[in-house]
Parts: sequence; structure tokens; C-alpha cells
Amino acid sequence: MDTIHIQTESKKYNVFVGKGVRNQLDTFLANHFPDLTRILIITDETVAKLHLEKLLLVLKPWEPIIYKGPSGEKTKTFEVYYDALSTALENHLDRKSVILSFGGGAVGDLSGFVASSFMRGIPFIQIPTTILAHDSAVGGKVAINHPHGKNMIGAFYQPEAVFYDLELLTTLPEHEIRSGFAEVIKHALISDARFYEWLRNNVDDLNLITLDQLSYSLIKGIKIKNEFVSQDEREMGIRAYLNLGHTLGHAIESEMGYGNFTHGEAVMIGMIFALKLSKKLLGLTFDLEEFIEWVEQLGYKTKVPNHLSFEKLVAKMKQDKKSVGDSIRFVLLEQLGQPKLQKISETILLEELKRF
Repeated sequence: MDTIHIQTESKKYNVFVGKGVRNQLDTFLANHFPDLTRILIITDETVAKLHLEKLLLVLKPWEPIIYKGPSGEKTKTFEVYYDALSTALENHLDRKSVILSFGGGAVGDLSGFVASSFMRGIPFIQIPTTILAHDSAVGGKVAINHPHGKNMIGAFYQPEAVFYDLELLTTLPEHEIRSGFAEVIKHALISDARFYEWLRNNVDDLNLITLDQLSYSLIKGIKIKNEFVSQDEREMGIRAYLNLGHTLGHAIESEMGYGNFTHGEAVMIGMIFALKLSKKLLGLTFDLEEFIEWVEQLGYKTKVPNHLSFEKLVAKMKQDKKSVGDSIRFVLLEQLGQPKLQKISETILLEELKRF
């Protein structure tokens, strides 16, 4: 088991990574919450079928309450959020209760937002079951979606701990592996040229990636995220660099309909667009064609879906949380590992999207 120490302005906590780390959860709960009253597990239908029994075996003494939402981004709605809060109230959770988030990034976002707002905040623990959640489970961003934009209603609310059990990743379908690994690639691009070269040289088929390679990649990604989050918990500055590819990526997700295009695959298209802008506007020296060839080999799409309107994508990007007034701010790279937040006019953005 590897332990990564996360330190933010508001809280210190640990991320435990390894095979079978869920089995340490009962000891952690007993030690950290001696007056624990109730446990609410928030999960989704897919994860419940695959893994819930494994978690319940560890939690037998507490007889947890279970809330199952729909799978994927469909769980991040006002209706599901309200329903989860109703479950907490109907089962008499109180301020000595704990919420366990058991699922991917969407479940983590929902669970954290429920925990942050129930009785003005009760503790929650992240138990991620996807590669994508190595990014979303760390750093305390919790939210639900709105038709006008992704993650627009939420809070900064740190978990008490993250238990990242690598055994639970073995059932992921291929598109979910790709979705999660896009965030690993993002972490390398914004922070660590040597890690990027390691990925290029060692990962050429996501279906054949070894557990050791995956563990190394995820631990490296979590540590890189911590570097940014520890300095800027509430994204007033450098934490925004973690959004490389997300401005266009979120717009694509929204226009495609949440859940119809995975987050990481949309972000990959957004990263390629950002890299093209970086070469044009900042003089980035980077072999983009080699990068595109590599990620296409890994199974990623690299172009905006044909039927999407550029004008509607730009309108969505103007609603991005990094945007200020009419300026759209993009995370670009001056060089590999050197991100920069750059204002781009709507006119230039539309021209470059059409060229892209």
C-alpha cells in the first residue's frame, strides 16, 4: 500500500493506494470516528452490481444505508441530489454520521456535494472505482451539473480520506479506461516532461497495461495534482492549470448530452486543441503529430464530432468557470510542463475551431 499525504489550506488527509486497501476502511472508521452513528454509502447501479458486496463485507458492524443513483453523469442532477439528501434525512443521519462515496468521478462529485450541504457539512470518504477518479477524488471539488454547464453548482469540500483500491479497477470497460487515462496524460503535460516521456515509451495499448504501470501512473498523477491543490485549494490561481483541455472538453460533453461522450475522451480532444493553440500563440515546441498518432493508437478520437455547432461550443465555453466577462481563458502550454492561462477572443476561438 502507498500513502500519499494531501495538504490543503483547509484540511490534511491521506490517499491510500493499493490492492485490497478497502479492507483497512473499518479500522480507519473506528479510529477516526469513535462516536460514529450511521454510514450512508452513495453509489450507482453499475458499481453496486459489481462491487457493493465486497465493500459491505468490510462494513458489517455498521449496517450502512445504501443510496444507488443512475450510472455516469446522469447521477449529477438536481433530482438525484435531492433524492440522496432525502435518503439521508429519512434515515436520520446526523452530524456524527459519515458518507462513503463508492464509485467513479460522478458519484464522488455528487456524494461530496451532498456531504457538504447536509446539516451544513458532515464528513465523507472517497472510495474510487475508476481510473478517472484518481483525479476527481483528490482536491475537494464537488458539484452537480446544470443544462447550461458542467459542475456549475458545487463547493470546495475535502474528504476525510481516499481509499483507492486497485482491485476495483479490473472490471472497467475499455472506454472508461481511456477516459481515466486522459487525465493521467494531462498531469504529465502540465507538470512533468520526464513522466510524459515515460508514458510515451511504456504505454502503447491501454488494454495491456500492467498493474504496476497503472499504479505508478495513478500515484504520479495524484502527486502532481497535490502540487497544485496544496498551493491553491480554491482555484484562485495555479490550480486552474489542472483544467488543460477541459474548457473545450466540457463544452463537447454538454453539447453531446452528459453521459453520451466520456469526460476523458472529450478532454483529450480539448487538450489537442489547446496544444494547437499553444503552438500558434505561445510558440510551443512539441511534436503534436507524434502525440496525436500515439493517442489515436490508444483509441482516442482527436477531432470535434462533426455534427456539433462551433458557435454553440463557443457559447458553452463562455460559461466556463475560468472565463471572465466576455473573455474566454484557456490553459495553454508555453513548453511541456509550463502551463499558462491565456485570454482568447471569441473571434479567434471560432476561427481556430473551424480550422481544427
